[in-house]
Amino acid sequence: MSKLFAPITLAGLTLPNRIVVAPMCQYSAVNGQAQDWHVQHYGAMAASGPGMIVLEATGVAPEGRISPNCLGLYDDATEAALTGLVRKLKSFGHSAIAVQLAHAGRKGSTAPAWEGGGPTGNWTNVAPSAEPFDAGWPVPQALDEAGLERLRQAFAGAAQRALRVGFDAIEVHSAHGYLLHQFLSPLANKRTDSYGGSLENRMRFPLEVIKAARAAWPQGKPLGIRISATDWLEGGLTLEESEVYAKAFATTGIDYVCVSSGGVVAKAPIPVGPGYQVHLAETIRKASGLPTRAVGLIATPELAEQVVAEGKADMVAIGRGFLDNPRWVWHAAEKLGVDFPVANQYARATARTWPGARMARPQAEAAE
Repeated sequence: MSKLFAPITLAGLTLPNRIVVAPMCQYSAVNGQAQDWHVQHYGAMAASGPGMIVLEATGVAPEGRISPNCLGLYDDATEAALTGLVRKLKSFGHSAIAVQLAHAGRKGSTAPAWEGGGPTGNWTNVAPSAEPFDAGWPVPQALDEAGLERLRQAFAGAAQRALRVGFDAIEVHSAHGYLLHQFLSPLANKRTDSYGGSLENRMRFPLEVIKAARAAWPQGKPLGIRISATDWLEGGLTLEESEVYAKAFATTGIDYVCVSSGGVVAKAPIPVGPGYQVHLAETIRKASGLPTRAVGLIATPELAEQVVAEGKADMVAIGRGFLDNPRWVWHAAEKLGVDFPVANQYARATARTWPGARMARPQAEAAE
C-alpha cells in the first residue's frame, strides 16, 4: 500500500491522501479579489484529487499583500470573492481547501514576479525594525504597540472571514521572509524591546498572532503554519531555534507544520536539490510532535512516496510540479500502482483506458 495515498486526519478534518498543492502566488487578483484566473487555476488541480489545496499567500490587510495583484481577506468584497471561488472549487472534487493568511511586512508592495518583483512604492511597508529588505528597497516603518495590536486583530479578523468563506483549514504564513519570519530572524529584527533580542522575545509576536488566529478559528478545524526553519546564513535564524519555536506550537493550537526555509534576505547560499528541505521537516517533526509537511523540489512520485513512507514527514507539498502538470496526482497514482479514482469526465484518458497515454508517458519520462 502507498503511504502517500493513505488518508491523514488533522484536527477534525480527514484528507484522502498526503498530497498537498503548495501555496503559489498568482499575482492575478484585482483589489485583493479573486478573479476567473483563480477558478481555472485551482479548479484544474482540484479535479485531480490532491488531499488539500492551499490558496496562495492572502493578505490580512491591504498593506499586507506581497503585491497590489495579490489576494486579500480583509473586507466584505475580498470575502465575497473568495466565497464564490471556494464554492466552485468544492464542486470540482473532494480536496480540502485551505488559505494561507499572510502579511508581507517589509517585502510588500512589489511588482508581479514576471515584472521583476521589485518594490513599487504603492504603500508604506511595516516591519519589526526600520531595516530594508535589500539595497534599493524602501525603509519600512517599525511597528509600535498600536501597530502590533492592529495586526493581531487583522489575523484574527481574517480567520473569522475564512470561516464564513467556507475554508476547511487556515495556514499562518511564518516563512519566506514575510512579517512573522522577520520578527523571528535576527537579520531583520533589530528591536530592543520585549519583541527583539533573545529568541524568546523574537518568538513573542508570531506566537501572539497564532493565538489570536486560533481564538477566532474553531478547534475542530485545522490551523497550520508554514515556517522557514533556517535562514542559511550566519547570524540568522537557525534550525535549532526553529525547533524551540516548533515546540511552542503545542501550546498555541497549531495542528500541522509545513517546513520551508530562507527568504528573509535577498541572497543566501541555499543548497537547492531534490528534497533539499526534507531533513528540516524531519527535525521539526521530531521537535514538535505535530504532523509535518515537507516541501521543496519534491518533483517525482517516487521521492514523495519515500519521504512519507520513511516517516520524514506526514505530507508533501507540491508547487511547480502542479503548475507543470495539474494532473500530478493521477500520474503519481499510475507510477505507484495505486487504483485512484479519476474524474468521470477524464476517465477515458488514463494509461489504463487510452493507448495514447501509454505511448506519451515514456516519451515524457525520457525528456526529463
